[in-house]
Amino acid sequence: QVRLVESGGGSVQAGGSLRLSCVVFGYAYKTNCMGWFRQAPGKERERVANIDSGKTTIYADSVKGRFRISRDNAVNTLYLQMNSLKPEDTAMYYCASTARNCVDPRLSTYNYWGQGTQVTVSS
Repeated sequence: QVRLVESGGGSVQAGGSLRLSCVVFGYAYKTNCMGWFRQAPGKERERVANIDSGKTTIYADSVKGRFRISRDNAVNTLYLQMNSLKPEDTAMYYCASTARNCVDPRLSTYNYWGQGTQVTVSS
């Protein structure tokens, strides 16, 4: 089994920064592709960024140039550095993992999900 535990969410003003972390417990080999997703109230969950075991990254257009995803395999941790935050970034942020590659953007690709961490950006 794989368990994902996120942390680092909080409330910031627009233009501020936050760094989210996601620690992987369990079978790390099942985490070839990891990603951050977010869901705002009344909206569907969307992909924010992905990174594979070779550290190739994919970003949603809405966060390119502001967010940076990274992973430290030595400590089984995924990160999301979020800069220049905007009110529209307000959402619950989830990390997820799959043994597959990162090409398929569908949420159903991901087998394991964390419980989420709330990010609130005020104007």
